[in-house]
Amino acid sequence: MSHRSLCIGRISAWLRIAVLSLGLVTIASFVSAAEYFHIEITKKGLGKEVVITQGAREWFMLIEVTPENSVVLRQEKDQNKYLVDESETHDRPMTTGEVDATITDYINSVKTRATKK
Repeated sequence: MSHRSLCIGRISAWLRIAVLSLGLVTIASFVSAAEYFHIEITKKGLGKEVVITQGAREWFMLIEVTPENSVVLRQEKDQNKYLVDESETHDRPMTTGEVDATITDYINSVKTRATKK
């Protein structure tokens, strides 16, 4: 085996170790973030429902879409005490893209508010 082949083999081995180490660090931070919030999204007819939990805290959003309108329900509770219980009605059906964007915004909002407390 030539000197060049040995050097390339050693460099490749070190690069593999570095990449694997970086992957493990990334996986560990992802797992801890996933354990922090539990997020469940369920399709409900033309709309969706999302339930986010963090310990005793729970956030809930339901988007119900009919041919005539859309209703968005939001609830937040800590233990058995409701902190938020609100709804809004839109006079037209939301599109699939609007439902998904609303759910994504809600999840990001909950994560931001919960980590600030």
